Amino acid sequence: MFFPAYNEEANLKETVEKAIPVLSKVANKFELIIVDDGSKDRTGEIADKLAKKYSFIRVIHHRSNKGYGEALKSGFYSAKYEWIVFTDSDGQLDFSEVAKLIEVKNDVDIVVGYRLDRQDSLVRKLFGTGWTMLANLLLGTKVRDVDCAFKLINKKVIETIPRLESTRGGMISPELLGRAIKAGFKIKEVGVHHFSRTKGKQSGAELKVILKSFIDLGKLWWQIK
Repeated sequence: MFFPAYNEEANLKETVEKAIPVLSKVANKFELIIVDDGSKDRTGEIADKLAKKYSFIRVIHHRSNKGYGEALKSGFYSAKYEWIVFTDSDGQLDFSEVAKLIEVKNDVDIVVGYRLDRQDSLVRKLFGTGWTMLANLLLGTKVRDVDCAFKLINKKVIETIPRLESTRGGMISPELLGRAIKAGFKIKEVGVHHFSRTKGKQSGAELKVILKSFIDLGKLWWQIK
C-alpha cells in the first residue's frame, strides 16, 4: 500500500500508525510506501523517522512538488505486491475500511471506493459530481465517485495499461479507470465513510487549473476512445 503526502506533518504519523495494525490483519505480506511529494514542512522528516522505526516502510521523496498524479504514479510503479491499495494521508478516510474493498475483490481487477456523506465544501462536492459525470460520459468509467482516494488495484492492471501520463489530481483517476476499462479489466465499487479534515490545510485547485483539467479530459478521451 502507499500514502501520497504533501505538507501533511500534522496527520502523517497518526494516519500511518493507525494503518499498520490493519495491514497486519488483512495481509500476510505487505509494504507501506510514503510518497513525499516535495513537501515544504516536516512531512519528509516524519516519513523518514517512520521508515527507521518500521522495516516495512519505504519513503519516496520528490525534490519538488510534482502534483498528486505524479505522487500516485510513484506509488503505483514502485509497489511490489500483487494488490496495491492507496489512500490519502490526511485522515479523511478510515483505512480500516480496506477490509470492505478486500471482501469484494474476487473476480474483479479494481475496487473503487465512493465517499458516503462526503465531508467537503458544497463547491467541492458540486465539482466532484460534475467531474465524475463527465468522466463517465467520455471514458465509460461508470462509477459514482471517480476521484475518491481509496482504491484497491491488481498490479497486473498497472503493468498492462499504457504508462499513466497525468500529473494533476483531477486527471489521474479518470485516466487509470478509463484505460483499465479500455483494456478489459473489471471494476467494482464500495462505499467508504468520509470525515472532515481536522488538521492541516486542504489544497484547493485554482479556476485555471480546473479549466485545464476539462481540456485534458477531452484530450484523454480522444487518446483512448
